[in-house]
Amino acid sequence: MNIYIEVIGCTANHSDASIARHQIEQHPSFFIVDKIDDADIILLFTCTVISATEQRMFSKIEQYVKQQKKIIVTGCMASVQSEQIKKINENIICIPPSKIHLLLSYLDNSAETSDQFKKYQSKKRHSSIFAPISISEGCDFSCAYCITTLARGKLTSYPKTVIRANIEDAIMQGCKEIQLTAQDTASYGRDTHSNLAELLTYISDVSGWYRFRIGMMNPATLLPQIDQMIAAFNNPHFYKFLHIPIQSGDDLLLSLMGRKYSIKNVYTIINCFRKQFPDITIATDVIVGFPSEDEEQYLNTIRFLEKIKPDIVNITKFSARPLTKAKTMKQRIPTEIVKARSKDLTILASSISYEKNRHHIGKRYTILITEKGKKQSMIGRNNQYKPVVITEPVFIGDVVDVEIIDAKQTHLFGILK
Repeated sequence: MNIYIEVIGCTANHSDASIARHQIEQHPSFFIVDKIDDADIILLFTCTVISATEQRMFSKIEQYVKQQKKIIVTGCMASVQSEQIKKINENIICIPPSKIHLLLSYLDNSAETSDQFKKYQSKKRHSSIFAPISISEGCDFSCAYCITTLARGKLTSYPKTVIRANIEDAIMQGCKEIQLTAQDTASYGRDTHSNLAELLTYISDVSGWYRFRIGMMNPATLLPQIDQMIAAFNNPHFYKFLHIPIQSGDDLLLSLMGRKYSIKNVYTIINCFRKQFPDITIATDVIVGFPSEDEEQYLNTIRFLEKIKPDIVNITKFSARPLTKAKTMKQRIPTEIVKARSKDLTILASSISYEKNRHHIGKRYTILITEKGKKQSMIGRNNQYKPVVITEPVFIGDVVDVEIIDAKQTHLFGILK
């Protein structure tokens, strides 16, 4: 039978998809296809982080039901919204992320699988130069707005030896960008008397040419190990890229959100990393319109962004998710105010990004070509994980030297040197 795999959402979903891909390829009766029209089965990895994404997922499922395909839904929606999915069609199979390594038992009743077999022990099949590698599952925090903790469960850190073996296998498959992923990578080891910095040091001497991109880190779990993390980041295998979601620039609002850090803590983290790595790329996330957010609290976020000048700001309008604390909070912000604040923040973030990118003009970098761009261009990443667009003939996986000749808000332009 032919299986079409569609992945929506975070890097953790892509990591789970690599597990599914390997299982399917090992079974003599199942084949992965590139076109949905050729498929007998659709395997859909879903995301439910905000309501707009959730609605898009439901629309896709309804569309696939009309095509009379067998549908398997996994990802976060399969954990927290399986009843709603089943209402669309009772024959849809829901596999929570914690069970994706048992996919074959859902596809083929005769397949030999055991509940004693752990997800982290699963082999992966990567389909590109990117290798998403999960280092843990779940999260021990209870942020008021977050449904992911409910979907993915409590923190389970994977053994360092298994993570290293997965990395070595990915490099053997030709992968050159290793994306270490988790709900909060800096939480790694909190349940096993270890930490992320120790893991990074342990994996940093794997043989081969590759780069690590570290997934987002909660400031609360990053701060206690900051000196160790900076030491680990000194290794050339690590992109100088830091994703620390602040969510708000106001301490009271952070407390209401259930975030266990202060704005002062975030300043400390960013200043320490920039002192050691002046050109490091800082990415952050902001929620606009969280319940009770007043004008002064919103302005505190503006002031914070103006002060730290992050390279990337992911702005999300507050979305009340089912089963979360924020779902029942009063003092909802009117939609028109949320839209206006989001628009103003977007304008500010775009101007900061453009200003930061222009500082790279005239500099030379070694970049890894990672994907095709528009109009026969190619895109690579420099050591700061900045996307660099070039129009000269290169191939995915090439490592080339470039000079930056121009910049836009989202990327740089380079020429071969």
